[in-house]
Amino acid sequence: MKFKSTSTLKAIILVVIGAGLVFGGYWLGTQRSMKGASTSAAASTERVDPKTGRKILYWHDPMVPGNKFDKPGKSPFMDMQLVPVYADEGSDDAGVKISPSLQQNLGIRFATVRREEVRDAFEVVGTTQFDESATEVVQSRVTGYIDKLYARSPMQRIKRGEAIASIFVPDWIAPQEEYLALKRGGNTELMAAARQRMRAMSIPDGLINQADRTGQSQQHFTLTSPVTGVITELSVRDGAMVAPGMTIAKVAGLNKVWLVAEVPEALSNVVRSGMTVEATFSGDANRKYSGKVREILPGISTATRTLQARLELDNRDGSLTPGMLMRVRLNADKSVSKLLVPSEAVIANGKQSIVLVVGENNSMQPVVVTIGRDIGSDTEILNGLSDGQKVVASGQFLIDSEASLKSVLPKFAGTKQTMQPVAASVYRGIGTVEKVTPKALTLSHKPIPELEWGAMTMDFNKLRPELFGEIKAGQEVEFSFKENDDGYLLETVKPFGGKQ
Repeated sequence: MKFKSTSTLKAIILVVIGAGLVFGGYWLGTQRSMKGASTSAAASTERVDPKTGRKILYWHDPMVPGNKFDKPGKSPFMDMQLVPVYADEGSDDAGVKISPSLQQNLGIRFATVRREEVRDAFEVVGTTQFDESATEVVQSRVTGYIDKLYARSPMQRIKRGEAIASIFVPDWIAPQEEYLALKRGGNTELMAAARQRMRAMSIPDGLINQADRTGQSQQHFTLTSPVTGVITELSVRDGAMVAPGMTIAKVAGLNKVWLVAEVPEALSNVVRSGMTVEATFSGDANRKYSGKVREILPGISTATRTLQARLELDNRDGSLTPGMLMRVRLNADKSVSKLLVPSEAVIANGKQSIVLVVGENNSMQPVVVTIGRDIGSDTEILNGLSDGQKVVASGQFLIDSEASLKSVLPKFAGTKQTMQPVAASVYRGIGTVEKVTPKALTLSHKPIPELEWGAMTMDFNKLRPELFGEIKAGQEVEFSFKENDDGYLLETVKPFGGKQ
């Protein structure tokens, strides 16, 4: 019985110990959970502004917006408290936000990305030339001498049928005299044979008829212009001897002229034969001509990297002459759907093209786009945007908030470069030197109205360590500075009022 009592006592003791361990574990776990919840609540409280209830993303120094801090405190850069950035304001990574009032002050305008049916059209320049296909050659078919030259020099205008030169042909006299003798004798068969012989000697029918009518041999033959135009070449002078096949003159017609346009190499695949053309004389915008692309000349100029297109213009009024400089607009026959934005909305930095896309609450996000050709005042977008998006059309370079383009655009592009202002303003102030280091001067300066700064103590950077070596701590100085990516850079520092 004693043995049973001892065993029972041991079992009771083990049960009590096990229950104690279980309760102790439960109590410890509960305390840890409550502590974790308390810590989480505290962390959450640190991220919420107790006054406004707005969620805080991080804290930063407005003077150096590129640096972020996880908790409030004093700025390591200047003698001022860090400023919170709220979630409903967006972050630097979300782009740039502009208030409606600032948008109006900066003159920012928006535009909508749109898709339109447009014809391929572009403008080039060209010069007029003679239409070589309309050039006529005046040649001698016999041996003779220039008896009289009516055309005096090249580039002389001439009408159709107007005399160019008179040729004396000795070999034509004998056949004509023989023919006239047979005519007087009344031998019809021999007359016909003599007439046929004169034609074989290239004596024109008109000259034969004139000899037949007058009864005298014709010793002179006049060459006339076959077209109305300009004498481009004159190969003889008075008294010169001519031979069969010799060119006396060349006459270029002016009813049509060629216009040789210089087309950029990038557009070589766009120009096609048959495209309609509108040409304007550079000296008079009211003089307009229509035509078409006759042919594309082979080869690209290595000097100008242009392709030559030969155009054909209607010149029946004779107002165009070779050598005139003209602006040419080439229009495609078919329309093509293209995505367009105003050309002023595209920011080109030499390496890429960027467009500021407007999102919710006036947030603006830079987007890299691939651009095509300019079409009037618009630019074709090949990639990066979609129809209906809103973009910034003007004022892009004035946008500079606490999440300024200086950090947004380079960050988006994945580079460490920053966008510099076109011309940084120079500010001036008066203050006392608190500390001098190789990199900067710590100044307690008076208010600076230009920047709406109150009196504060802050660091101003030096361009080189050896600058301002004569300035010592405790001096009252007059200084000037500019804003840059690292803060504020001193331009000049000198004792105020001439005090050393």
